[in-house]
Amino acid sequence: MDLDAVRTFVAAADAGRFQEAAAELAITQQAVSKRVAALERDLGVRLFTRTARGARLSIDGQAFLPHARELLRVAERAEASVRPGRRPLRVDVIASRGAASGLMRAFHRAHPEIELDVVWLFDIEKAVTAIRSGAVDASFRAVAAPGRPLPEDIASVRVLDEPLQLLTGPGHVLAGARSVPLARLAGHRIWMPGVVPGTEWAAYYDDLVAEFGLTIEATGPNFGSDALLDTVADTPALATFMGGRTRLVWPAGHDLRRIPVTDPTPVYPHSLLWHRDNPHPALDVLRAHLAAASAGHDSAGTWTPGWVTPR
Repeated sequence: MDLDAVRTFVAAADAGRFQEAAAELAITQQAVSKRVAALERDLGVRLFTRTARGARLSIDGQAFLPHARELLRVAERAEASVRPGRRPLRVDVIASRGAASGLMRAFHRAHPEIELDVVWLFDIEKAVTAIRSGAVDASFRAVAAPGRPLPEDIASVRVLDEPLQLLTGPGHVLAGARSVPLARLAGHRIWMPGVVPGTEWAAYYDDLVAEFGLTIEATGPNFGSDALLDTVADTPALATFMGGRTRLVWPAGHDLRRIPVTDPTPVYPHSLLWHRDNPHPALDVLRAHLAAASAGHDSAGTWTPGWVTPR
């Protein structure tokens, strides 16, 4: 059904004269007549009875009018749902407990007037596809992994360097350390079942292992963070890496220890990705917020892989 014709019908019904409807819609009276006639042909009924004083709704026109108004209201809501600035800003944060989720919570506190939709996409290919299709407006990622440059139409900016910490149970040999040099971790078993081959975080840890001689095990199914914490707490020989901004709560009996890693401190680089032609006005606000909150990158005494995109 032609919505312009429906809109013209409603305007004519409200005005009672085609001439006044034409003036309201900024079209000619002839155009009003043609649109109404076309709508009548589509519906197979007469909507108006023409009189010397104008146009009066027929019985069918009276029955159709409330539905016509609802059609226009639905169309307006549909358009508003995708109109930049009228729909929520959609942002992929990868996981609910990670640093990117924390960054978006801080943004929401600073700008509660901006509506947000937060989603979780697993890998960078899905995230880039969603950005290019308009399914999401932005995504937090570590870019760009070796041999996987971003498409020309995707922009990125580095927004956070997150220090890694060593997480151990109370029986681990390093549990009492106030900090641990990265080189001292060689020979210790670091268990990270969430490291999936082909992801950007797998590329990150591959380089970390190669450069510092570490042993990272990704064996076994990934049952989630709760199962990981249970296993580390009960297994003195195991430790794991955890981002300094990862928010996890564990039972008091676990007595887990988060130990800073130093000399150098490995940092995980988070970047914001978006489409260069995305017109959503809240994107500018988000980028400005993240830039103001950034503490700088590639600080002395830190490590990132050589392929990591500089600021």
